[in-house]
Amino acid sequence: MVIVGIDAHKRSHTAVAVDEVGRKLGQHTTGTTSEDHLALLAWAEQFGAERLWAVEDCRHLSRRLERDLLGAGEPIVRVPTKLMARERNSARSYGKSDPIDALAVARAAVREPDLPKAQLDGPARTVRLLIDHREHLVAERTRVINRLRWHLHELDPGNEPPARTLWRPKHLTAVSAQLDQLDGVVARLARALVERCRQLTEQIHVLDDELEPLVKHLAPALLDLCGCSTLTAAKILGETADVRRFRSRHAFARHNGTAPLPVWSSNHARHRLSRTGNRQLNTAIHRIAITQARHHEPARQLLQRRRNGGKNKAESIRILKRRLSDVVYQALRADARPSAPSRLKAA
Repeated sequence: MVIVGIDAHKRSHTAVAVDEVGRKLGQHTTGTTSEDHLALLAWAEQFGAERLWAVEDCRHLSRRLERDLLGAGEPIVRVPTKLMARERNSARSYGKSDPIDALAVARAAVREPDLPKAQLDGPARTVRLLIDHREHLVAERTRVINRLRWHLHELDPGNEPPARTLWRPKHLTAVSAQLDQLDGVVARLARALVERCRQLTEQIHVLDDELEPLVKHLAPALLDLCGCSTLTAAKILGETADVRRFRSRHAFARHNGTAPLPVWSSNHARHRLSRTGNRQLNTAIHRIAITQARHHEPARQLLQRRRNGGKNKAESIRILKRRLSDVVYQALRADARPSAPSRLKAA
C-alpha cells in the first residue's frame, strides 16, 4: 500500500508518496485543473495499483481535486490539520514547505487508520451553500441598518424607529415617507440605505422559500424535534454533511463539541465544557436546547433534576446539549434511511 499525501493550495497541489512505514518514495507538484489532476494520477501509478490518497481537510481548496480523484475510482481520506501539524513537529526536517506539509499529511494517514473518507458532495452541500449565503445577507443587512440608524439619528434624534424593526416592510415604508420630506446628502444616503435594506430582505425571503421545501424533504425527522426550525435544521444538515460518516453517536458528539472533557484532579473526577469541535453545529444544538428549556417538558424536567443534584445552570444546559446531540444523531440517521421507521427518544 502506497499513501500519497496532498498539500492543497489555490494554484498548486504538492504530492508526496510514502510506503506503509512512512518512507518517502517521491514527490510531485502540479496545478489545480482537471487535466493537472489526471497527470497527478498518472504520476502516482508508478508506485503500484494499491494506493490511498490523503488530503489535508480544507475542502474549499481540495474539493475539485477530490471530485476528480473520486471520479477515477481512487480512495481518499481527509487528514485534520492538527494531526498534520503534530506529525510535522515530530519529523527530523525543520521549517515549513509544501513538500514537508505533504509528507506530514501522508505520515499522519499512515499513523491514523480510521480517518474520515472523502465522498462526492450530496444535497447537504446545496443546503450549506444556501444557508451560508443567507447568513451573509443577514449580516450585510445588519450593517446597512446600523448605518441607516446613525443617519436617522442625525436627521431627527427624537424620532427613531423601534429596535429590531427596520427590516420590516411597514417600518421601512414609514421611514421612507419621512425621508421624502427632507433634503440634503444625509437624507439621500438614508433613502439609498432603505432601498438596499428592502433588496436584502427580499433576497433573504427568497432563500427562505427555497430552503423550506428542501429541508423538509431531506430532514423530516429532524424538523419533528422540538425547537428545531427550518434554519436550524438547514445549519445542522450543512455542517454535518453526511451523518453516516460518523462511527457512532459519541463520534458525532465529539465532532459537534457537546462531548464533555474530563478534568480529573487528585481523587476528584469531573468534566467541563468542551470548546472544541464544529462551533457552527454546536450553536445550532444550543438553540434547540434553549428552546426546549422553555417549552419542552421532558427537557425542563431533566434540567430541574440536574439542578436539584447540585449542577449549576451552565452545567445543566451542557448535559441537555449532550443528550440532544444523540437525539439529533438519531434523527439524521433516520432521515438518511427514508424507508426505516423513525424511533426518536425524547431528550
